[in-house]
Amino acid sequence: MTVLARPALDRWRARAVRRSTAALLAVLLLASLSLVDLMTGPSGMSPQDVWRAAVAGPEGLDRAAATIFWQIRLPQLLMGLIVGASLGLAGLLMQTILANPLASPFTLGFSAAAGFGAALALMGTSVVALPLPGWLLTPVAAFAATLCATALVWLVARFKGTAPEILVLAGIAVMFFFQSAQSLLQFMASPEVLQQIVFWLFGSLLKATWVSVAVSGTILTLCIPLIARDLWALTALRLGEANAASLGLDVAALRQRAFLITALLTAGAVSFTGTIGFVGLIAPHLARALVGEDHRLSVPVAGLAGALILIAASITGKLLSQGAAIPVGIVTAVAGIPMLMVVILRHRGA
Repeated sequence: MTVLARPALDRWRARAVRRSTAALLAVLLLASLSLVDLMTGPSGMSPQDVWRAAVAGPEGLDRAAATIFWQIRLPQLLMGLIVGASLGLAGLLMQTILANPLASPFTLGFSAAAGFGAALALMGTSVVALPLPGWLLTPVAAFAATLCATALVWLVARFKGTAPEILVLAGIAVMFFFQSAQSLLQFMASPEVLQQIVFWLFGSLLKATWVSVAVSGTILTLCIPLIARDLWALTALRLGEANAASLGLDVAALRQRAFLITALLTAGAVSFTGTIGFVGLIAPHLARALVGEDHRLSVPVAGLAGALILIAASITGKLLSQGAAIPVGIVTAVAGIPMLMVVILRHRGA
């Protein structure tokens, strides 16, 4: 029995080493890309410039370098890390509870709802006439609209159950509703406002501030412990609903919790940056390819993969357009097409 068990133990150890190595390499790659992102922009900075600006602080002697580093590039970098990680985690949760490899945070209409809320705020209608400063009105309206979409899908799930097909159908209905409402607002908007709406829908990190970093970062930080408590249950759900139920799991309650966490993560991610596609779709597949189905490993790696994709898109957008960076939403959409084809081909036999 010992002789038979040793080869299996050796394989398990080798697999654990490969997974740990892959996760470590992902962390190192993310750190390297983060440094490159800080160095890249219309006014280039060397690694020494970045170090001096970071050490000197916001009130450093070189005011230009301090302003560029502390008020522009560092908030954009942190926002990219937070949004990428949020979308990666949300995508993994969505694909797990829906048992669908092509599911993403936008499957349930959250992105369309955020776009509608942002368009409504940019038009300045009385519906969103809140006692808020103008720079905060758009993200708050986008967040509120996303929560409305969450409530609509939640009501359908309460009456008809939380089966994957019910959630998908309800999400598709909500998505088309908010997309049509968003199109109506764009049709009614003046050319100036329409331009603002379209730019917001592109998805960009250019308007990142320390306030947006704090808000989105707080939402991500609060959601991480909620995800961590269900890691084993989510892994069991990947084995199939019947197997998960046989282990004593309340599958319906698990889906509801994951659904609400996904909504919060997506709302916190897109409210300040606009809609950014494909990150939540591709990052979970990269995580599973690296570390497998165990959510104790795939959850943190999915967050890393999402951050990697978004920071790489940020660098690409800056390099392709030196004067004005291409919005990351455009870069991820273009780069996501071949990635999506790879995902489809990998699941052609499923």
